[in-house]
Amino acid sequence: MPATLYTFRRCPYAMRARWAILVAGVAVEQREVALRHKPAAMLEASPKGTVPVLVLPDGRVIDQSLDIMRWALAQHDPEHWLAPGQGTMDSMLMLIAACEREFKPHLDRYKYPSRYRGEWGTPDGEPTRQESAFSAEHFNKARQFLTQLGDRLAARAGLVGQAPALADIAIVPFVRQMARHERTRFEQAVPGSVLQWMDGLLARPDFQLVMQKQSEKQA
Repeated sequence: MPATLYTFRRCPYAMRARWAILVAGVAVEQREVALRHKPAAMLEASPKGTVPVLVLPDGRVIDQSLDIMRWALAQHDPEHWLAPGQGTMDSMLMLIAACEREFKPHLDRYKYPSRYRGEWGTPDGEPTRQESAFSAEHFNKARQFLTQLGDRLAARAGLVGQAPALADIAIVPFVRQMARHERTRFEQAVPGSVLQWMDGLLARPDFQLVMQKQSEKQA
């Protein structure tokens, strides 16, 4: 009996978990979740209610995407994502944590400013500033993290070395999310090295498989 992964195709956290599972070649049954109708079995396994959630055959539950990546790659790591020729696990985890701390909150506020009305409006709902200005402010703050990535990528093909590793695969789905929102603006604002790095990873055949719809996989 294989492990079961509850996932949502467009969620960047779920993307990186599926990517590691695919590259590791681990047998996992994937169940696409409708976020408005989350399955009871998923909620029983992980009451937090967010994807991805991995339920192992012995009943253990892993419900953090980075932990799922590391679990899968611990089974088989053919591309040495956990142990790249350059860089260490600690340095990769620090970079992934920086993405979560310095990039993701600004990405969310740039892309979904209406969700954060309390930060740019008044209690009675009247805006104290333009929503677009709030979004632009967080675009620029998110861009600062990408500038740091650009400095790294100016000297190497990957974030920690010449080949993709855990840090690259864990971070690029979020950079993709920002790029897809306003591609032209993104291209004009971020270092060329970041664009080249992102586009190269997203063009990989394994990422194309990761992003296939369930109906396409079954065809």
